[in-house]
Amino acid sequence: MRITKLLTYLPVIYTLSALVVLLSSCSTKQNQAYFERNSGAPQTPAKTEDYQPIEYKIKSGDLLQIRNLQSIKLITDEATSTSMPEVGASAGTGSQALSYQVETDGTIALPVIGRVPVAGLSRLETSKKIDELYRQNVLKNPIIEVKVVNLKATLMGEIKKPGNYPLLKDETTLMEILGEAGGLTEKGNEKKVKILRGGGLQSKQIIEVDLDDVATLSNPSTIIQNQDIIYVEQNKRTIRNEKWQTLTTIAQPALLLLNTALIILTLRK
Repeated sequence: MRITKLLTYLPVIYTLSALVVLLSSCSTKQNQAYFERNSGAPQTPAKTEDYQPIEYKIKSGDLLQIRNLQSIKLITDEATSTSMPEVGASAGTGSQALSYQVETDGTIALPVIGRVPVAGLSRLETSKKIDELYRQNVLKNPIIEVKVVNLKATLMGEIKKPGNYPLLKDETTLMEILGEAGGLTEKGNEKKVKILRGGGLQSKQIIEVDLDDVATLSNPSTIIQNQDIIYVEQNKRTIRNEKWQTLTTIAQPALLLLNTALIILTLRK
């Protein structure tokens, strides 16, 4: 008689167990979502036609790479004969450009011409200034190239290769830097990509970008700036699976307890 009653409950027990197993198999635990709450930073829509990208101005502590693209020798023959050090190497030699740090007084120390104030100038303005100084005093027809090599952006969330990425060229776009990082994972939400702008987590501006919108590709607000944080949220399917995972995690011990209780009650009758 007890066995007969137990068999009566078995279909219910098996059905509940199968449901929990099914829910567990179709869901996986995901990373915690970031930047869900806005502490007051204004939400800036991606469609901002009058937006103008901010040109980076060099400041103390920056690291500059400088080289002359015109010639193997950056110093004229006369200056080279005095054994003066070179500023860098030409593009054709395969040598690396030399690096110079901007001092606290806003200057960099360059061979032959000495200290040059560069703080507050853009990369292009600095190139022109150094070019003119060497042209007047030392070099024959120089073409000076300057790069600010310490600028970077941080990619987080559902990115295939998250991390810090240097901004070695002017006006690096969102699509370019996402391409460097391998793009979004299959769990990423291409309709909700956030750019946190203004310097780290205390950002003054949050730009939400929909990568499905073709207009995004030409929007100047998606030009990446120094210290931008780019965060890709999880898509709705992944979030839904995470919720199912939480539910099944709670349901499994409860179901086990229910199964045990039903068996005990049936055998006691």
